[in-house]
Amino acid sequence: MKTFTLINEKGGVGKTTIAIHVAAGLAIRGYRVVLADADAQGHATVSLGLKKDPGLYDLLVRGAPFQEVLKPVNPNLFASSSQPCKGQLYVVPSNVETRSIPIQISDAFAVADRFRDLHDLVDVVVFDTSPTPSLLHGSIYLATDSIIYPTKCEYLSFDGLVESFTHRDMMQQTRKRWGLENINVMGIVPTMFRASTLVHQENLNKLKARYGDLVWPEVYMRTVWAEASTVGQLVYRFAPDSGAARDMWAIVDRVEMEMGT
Repeated sequence: MKTFTLINEKGGVGKTTIAIHVAAGLAIRGYRVVLADADAQGHATVSLGLKKDPGLYDLLVRGAPFQEVLKPVNPNLFASSSQPCKGQLYVVPSNVETRSIPIQISDAFAVADRFRDLHDLVDVVVFDTSPTPSLLHGSIYLATDSIIYPTKCEYLSFDGLVESFTHRDMMQQTRKRWGLENINVMGIVPTMFRASTLVHQENLNKLKARYGDLVWPEVYMRTVWAEASTVGQLVYRFAPDSGAARDMWAIVDRVEMEMGT
């Protein structure tokens, strides 16, 4: 089982959009995928056609079994006739109670211990996180193998990216004390990219100069993202031949390649 997490300590950079499309893309390709919604807003939950629910809270605080909190996602929301779903996609949903998890759990390994139960049952676990760091983030750091950092090519998003890298580095020391391997940086995804904007071009160049090959292909700002969200579908279903779908498949390709290494 591979576990990776979407993190940036700046809101509005596209973490949830990337998380749900990567999770769905992997399910389309035949993987058994669980998306854990660790953001109290529950936007990953509702974006996949489910009601906000204290699934993650019930799992980590109340000790609920996975069969009670795993919610299957209807493939008609993300798969198309040309790209049917060959795998399975489940969500551990979230709601406002997720905010209380950090003050209700005392074991830093709570997330790792619970999700270890899925080890022989699923192929991939994806965590979508909130922008505000908390003890829940720390527990997720101890459970994850790799991190994907979405970021807009703008100053405040870069600041959130730097803060996120700093907290990852701090958690590396904790993992080392427990005999765990370092968290891999899977990639940095420039999101909502506008090629016609000089500041985005300049900042993308700065991003590549600092992080090199860790910077993945850009996900462009396109109206189809809002259109697909309005009708409750992912771009794979709503506009399978669109540039947005191609952008996301390029990200899924990179994730699949990284998972195989």
